[in-house]
Amino acid sequence: MSESRIETDVVIVGAGPVGLFAVFELGMLGLRAQLVDSLAGVGGQCQALYPEKPIYDIPGYPRILAGELIERLAEQAAPFKPGYHLEQRVETVQPARHGRWRVRTSAGTEIDCGAVIVAAGVGAFGPNRPPLEGLRDYEGQGPGTGVHYLVARREDFRDKRLVIAGGGDSALDWTLSLSDLARRIYVVHRRDKFRAAPESVREMRRLAEDPGSPVELVVPYQLHGLDGSDGRLTGVDVATLDGDVRRLEADALLPFFGLSMNLGPIAEWGLDLERGSVKADPVTCETSTAGIYAIGDIASYPGKLKLILSGFSEAALAAHAIYARLNPDTPLHWEHSTTKGVPGFAE
Repeated sequence: MSESRIETDVVIVGAGPVGLFAVFELGMLGLRAQLVDSLAGVGGQCQALYPEKPIYDIPGYPRILAGELIERLAEQAAPFKPGYHLEQRVETVQPARHGRWRVRTSAGTEIDCGAVIVAAGVGAFGPNRPPLEGLRDYEGQGPGTGVHYLVARREDFRDKRLVIAGGGDSALDWTLSLSDLARRIYVVHRRDKFRAAPESVREMRRLAEDPGSPVELVVPYQLHGLDGSDGRLTGVDVATLDGDVRRLEADALLPFFGLSMNLGPIAEWGLDLERGSVKADPVTCETSTAGIYAIGDIASYPGKLKLILSGFSEAALAAHAIYARLNPDTPLHWEHSTTKGVPGFAE
């Protein structure tokens, strides 16, 4: 295991969209940042789970793909030269001299910093797998075939017969997104009521009633079994609660039953927790431990909205609170970005 020691102003745990924007907000205040993330690339869930999924509630972008948003945020952070420590977990956060912190990662990297921002989203995550015999035999079988828990490239599913299982936003979002590519889409749900956004439900039902659409609503059914051989999926069996079984010819199964999430080592840092989240002050985003801040989906406070744009606001609040902590004798001479400018960008 290689070891290195780094000194910086702030360590950001999590390189998702909110963590990336925190780099920008810190940089505009003259603060340096190092990011640590267990994934192989930046972007968190946006990049790892749904890079081609459109997002509609980012100010200034009526519609932007998740992967494109990450590219823009990384570009926005780049002038401030953050350090990235990918495929590493923060294992320990220990107090150091003069109110600073010593952060150590799973790769042996040691970072001395003045503050820590936890922007770890939902923490460590993985798919909730349906309890089907032989399920893992069909995982990882290549683009557009077998069992997939995310859609990295829409084009992989062109002309494929798909079974999409689930009743939430992910299931319906991908049904709508793939309806112009797939040969057939069976939407399987245990009841005829869905938890997704009402507009998505209406559009899915409209497609299901259109004779020219590839979408068929299969309710009330649940996943029952998989058919195929040598890792090649050929069909999915579904069943009613009464035991009536129907076989759906399929090239791929996309089960969207949410994510299994846990905080990992963060749960051992002595922070006040609340239902899998980290309690934070809504004004400063500081946690129960002075010098450690929480932003994004992992942060919890009364009235919290789990939206990316809320995380962006929290990044700004945390950055200003950290500046005051690290520079108690130097009042902030704050300027708008239109006045101050950004390093590396032409005026």
